[in-house]
Amino acid sequence: MRHILDIPDLSADEISHLLTDAARLKAARRVRAADDLPLRGRVVGLVFEKPSLRTRVSFESAVAQLGGTSLFLPGNEVGLGWRETVEDFGRVIGQYVDALVARVFKHDTVRGIAGLGLCPVINGLSDQAHPCQVLADLLTIKEAFGEIRGRTVVFVGDGNNVAKSLAYGCGKLGAAFVLASPPGYGFDAAYREAFRRLAPLGTVSETHDPRAAVKAADIIYTDVWTSMGQEKEKEKRIAEFAEFQVNDKLLSLAPPDAKVLHCLPAHRGEEITGDVLDGPRCLAFPQAGNRLHAQKALLAWLLG
Repeated sequence: MRHILDIPDLSADEISHLLTDAARLKAARRVRAADDLPLRGRVVGLVFEKPSLRTRVSFESAVAQLGGTSLFLPGNEVGLGWRETVEDFGRVIGQYVDALVARVFKHDTVRGIAGLGLCPVINGLSDQAHPCQVLADLLTIKEAFGEIRGRTVVFVGDGNNVAKSLAYGCGKLGAAFVLASPPGYGFDAAYREAFRRLAPLGTVSETHDPRAAVKAADIIYTDVWTSMGQEKEKEKRIAEFAEFQVNDKLLSLAPPDAKVLHCLPAHRGEEITGDVLDGPRCLAFPQAGNRLHAQKALLAWLLG
């Protein structure tokens, strides 16, 4: 039974297959061709401890377009870990649904559910990983450049869950990954060791100088400086990340064909300016749209 808890759960060939199928499904949707219905009669549970727009709506739409049914289960009603143990929840829900998407605070929660092996589990976001976002990111890069291998992706900001999963994706598909972050916000030693083990052909470098980092960038990627659960650190982070804003000045140092990505939601005026987010070099909104197509490909592959 396959679980997708992070990008290393997929081989390079599997990622490439998913991107190809996502592009096929996207093209079919664009011309309103009849959808394949590989999820006919299937039920997908969506357990969300965190608020969501893109992840929830894209998954519910994906399941519906593939012929299945989704059930949204808010975290405050399910009560993972406090109303009942994660393991007890998993033993029950795994008998009701054909797959489970879990958007959780702690990675151990989604790992605990998957460990029971009762149905495929997809990580919709945890504090350590965001694999579904990264499949959409890779699809967007492929659309923009035709080929991912050989490209340079520069992530400007916090070495967070998105950055970690994206580095794995770049490593699997032959793109260089550069993290430009303030001191103390880079990848930890445990992650660097895991990367060497799980993506041995990949390259990751780190710097504290975003201006130097973007000079060779094909993609400049940013994310919010303060994620959910870090609200008490907001003022401190704004001060420490002030020089890491993706703005016109930073973009002027990059190659002219470099593109900007953001996983959204964006805090305009913090990690990215409105001019850049709305500008012609930013692909953040097509990138958000690609969540639907990448997740359709993933669901069809797991359940079809």
